[in-house]
Amino acid sequence: MNGLTMKHLRYFEALSRHCHFGKAAEACGISQPALSLQIKELEALLGAPLIERGQRQLRLSSLGEALTERVQEILRSVDELEDLARANQGPLTGRLRIGVIPTIAPYYLPQVIKQVKKHYPGLDIRPREAVTPSLIDDLKGGRLDFAIVALPISEPGLHEEPLFEEDFVLVRPIEDAHKPVPDARKLREMRLLLLEEGHCFRDQALSFCNTSTLAARDLMEGSSLSTLVQMVGAGIGVTLIPEMAVKTESSSAAVDLAPLAPPRPKRTVGMVWRKTNPLAAQLSEIAELQRHNREACPDGK
Repeated sequence: MNGLTMKHLRYFEALSRHCHFGKAAEACGISQPALSLQIKELEALLGAPLIERGQRQLRLSSLGEALTERVQEILRSVDELEDLARANQGPLTGRLRIGVIPTIAPYYLPQVIKQVKKHYPGLDIRPREAVTPSLIDDLKGGRLDFAIVALPISEPGLHEEPLFEEDFVLVRPIEDAHKPVPDARKLREMRLLLLEEGHCFRDQALSFCNTSTLAARDLMEGSSLSTLVQMVGAGIGVTLIPEMAVKTESSSAAVDLAPLAPPRPKRTVGMVWRKTNPLAAQLSEIAELQRHNREACPDGK
């Protein structure tokens, strides 16, 4: 088809994913009018509308819906061709898109970036923080090279590479420091502060307490671990945080941190990438680098 470009396809893919001109334009790094012009050009080339205009919420036309999956496949294949060339050019260089979940990003991502840049100075690292389902969608769609998440993911087509395990730590008001550390049964009877739905750490905390839900009066939610710890410091309840967050979060609130009795709740932190990713060998090297650094310097310094 004369006139069709990769730019048309990338802009349409962003629009189909966000269903919003402003958000799609931001994701593509262009202005909204420029994005709209490219979509109109693509519609003219195809001879049919791709979106339903005049609606309060943007909707794809029947052609737009049919085109979405094929465009995603084309873009993923093109990206993999570029990665295949990079994989055979020696040391890893160029763009490296890293996804990471919010309960890992502030505490571990800076260390990852520092170590990876040290060994691969030619990399342009582009991090993205999001909850696990969003990262998995981006991985499968070829918009991320790898993600750092809590394992297992158990998603067909994705390779999982464990990095390390870490315990969960109880955070309680400072005035409770002299009290015995509650077990899982006792925690179910306390006001437990948890992250909002969508965070895997919330599900892990509920699993430790051996319950899928808690009474509304006993459950309060926060958008980040920092918020939860501050709420504990204000005497509202108790919470659990991963070991990597202890140093950062405990320094700004009057709280007591206590290890839970065995068997302690824990999570496995690891890297995930597409099994078909041409950079798989290089990503395995990055995973090994992180394991080695963790063993040599467990506190991340």
